[in-house]
Amino acid sequence: MAPKQRVLSHFAFFTFTDAYWALPPEERRHVGGRLLDGLRRGRAHVELYQLFPARGDADLLIWSSTVAEDPCAAATFFHQYAQATTPARAFLRPTLTFWGFTKPSIYTRSERSPQELDPFAQERKAYLIVYPFVKTADWYLMSRDARQGMMNEHIRIGRQYPEITQLLLYSFGLQDQEFIVVYETDDLAHFSDLVMELRSSEARRFTERDTPIFTAVHRPAEETLEVFA
Repeated sequence: MAPKQRVLSHFAFFTFTDAYWALPPEERRHVGGRLLDGLRRGRAHVELYQLFPARGDADLLIWSSTVAEDPCAAATFFHQYAQATTPARAFLRPTLTFWGFTKPSIYTRSERSPQELDPFAQERKAYLIVYPFVKTADWYLMSRDARQGMMNEHIRIGRQYPEITQLLLYSFGLQDQEFIVVYETDDLAHFSDLVMELRSSEARRFTERDTPIFTAVHRPAEETLEVFA
């Protein structure tokens, strides 16, 4: 991914319907294969993740990413995504979607951190954690210097966990939250340690909402679909 390239990332959470589970296993595999073929025909980079049993309200996560330098990129993506998923809607019900755009952080000087998660990477870590994030109004009414000081502490803590990568998406005015926060890790217990430490930072006072949290397991897409066949 180029340092200043704007990217649209979209996270769709699905649950399989009773009609899906009523199908014989071979027909369930056909539904999954057709869905995957449709997604891969679009321009977006697509990854599939297993959610159940880490969550009880969703089975499958589809993460799609596409370059979004063109103002029409979002409309094109939404059109192609709807076309790809519509044939499976009798069997796969969407429960929630998160999406947003990347942009350079105002709190760091470097164009790209070594801990920045690349949505187009060919190899993925074992786990993905995704959640929305909303700051309080008081956060935005503080001076830039005051916010910078608290974010410096936040960044310092994160750097103590160099093997955990992060992607921050901006959703201001586009969805019900301001940010989507995405982490990749190979060790969930270690990631939980990071989050517990971040909870004690000063910036935590200005968090209004950071739920629901989705923890997902990555495998090759065909293997993920086979779990539910």
